[in-house]
Amino acid sequence: MSSPFPRAVPTVSCAAHPREVLRITSIASYVAWAHPARPTTDRGDRPEGARQVPPTTRPTSRDVAREAGVSQATVSLVLGGKWRGRVSPATADAVRETALRLGYRPNLAARSLRLGRTRTALLVVPALTNEYFARVHTGAARVAAAHDFGVVLYPSPEGVGPARDPFGSARAALDGVIASSMAADALAAISGETAAAPRTAGGPGGLPLVMLDSDPAQSGAAATVNLDLASGMRQVTGHLAALGHRRIAHIASAVDSWTFRVRRAAFDAATRDLPGAVVTRRTAALSVEGGLRATHDALTAPGARPTALVCDDDVLAAGACKAARRLGLRVPLDVSVTGFDDLALATAVEPELTTVRLPADEAGARGMAALLAVIDGLSPQQADLPVELMIRGSTGPCPVEPR
Repeated sequence: MSSPFPRAVPTVSCAAHPREVLRITSIASYVAWAHPARPTTDRGDRPEGARQVPPTTRPTSRDVAREAGVSQATVSLVLGGKWRGRVSPATADAVRETALRLGYRPNLAARSLRLGRTRTALLVVPALTNEYFARVHTGAARVAAAHDFGVVLYPSPEGVGPARDPFGSARAALDGVIASSMAADALAAISGETAAAPRTAGGPGGLPLVMLDSDPAQSGAAATVNLDLASGMRQVTGHLAALGHRRIAHIASAVDSWTFRVRRAAFDAATRDLPGAVVTRRTAALSVEGGLRATHDALTAPGARPTALVCDDDVLAAGACKAARRLGLRVPLDVSVTGFDDLALATAVEPELTTVRLPADEAGARGMAALLAVIDGLSPQQADLPVELMIRGSTGPCPVEPR
């Protein structure tokens, strides 16, 4: 299936080092990059007669235990976060302070082998060209870091279509998968689900999977974290109706995904109950150019011209504003425009866009928290996240006599 998003190079980035982008083909390459080994001998060229510098050794848990006057088991409990009820708060503080003073860091690779976990999650997104997914990653990485987890970001070259396994053996490289704005069955190659062995929380069917902005009724996902998209569209149409608009055009995304199907259904339901509403729809590729073309068609079609344009995305709304200006129309005096997402673009255009703010950062954070809960055999929080209408300069009262 061809991607509706701009095609991205299949690279992977690590949350701990956001400025670096890697081609990671196995968990070994990830661990070697994220935790480079320190040299144990001085292999550099030395001037003749120069004294060899003793190798620098990395502090161990034994060093921390000796300095703090406790056992290694106590160090493990404290630094593993499992000390409550078994170690006194004063001792726990002493262990942490000693570890910090010595510069001790747990050997994550050794701990992974011991526990049978990699402490690594994969975040799959349809594209990195959309700011929304970068914000999802920010939230997921923040929660992961607080629990000593790493997040590997994978922009699928297939967009919302079936994603390929970036490792070749994801089940050996990962503890779980989070996917945003995709269908669960598009993750089968990564998570390892089959018809005979459905995906469970750490079971034989494959990796635990948490879906963001995805159909909660689909099978396969261990948890789903969604935004209240329908509420957002109701807020948009209610705002326009209060301004007197009744001729409304929907500039709908051509991307065939659950998130845009929900927006379309919510728009239809809201305008169906609006007395005197005259509704039209144009489908657009998810780009500024796509929004421009669809809006031009909507504004130049035979019959009374729409006085308001409801766009599925801020990118489409930017294209809608360009189309209106090229036709000699003023936003919002002649036509009002709304977006969806509240990207940085929404306040970069003039006038600034009235749009629906989606808490992408919180969605990513909630998704990572849900995955950690599933891995630990707990039930994650499932409530939809609220969204908010941001009223700005691109909407105004319906013109009395449209130009």
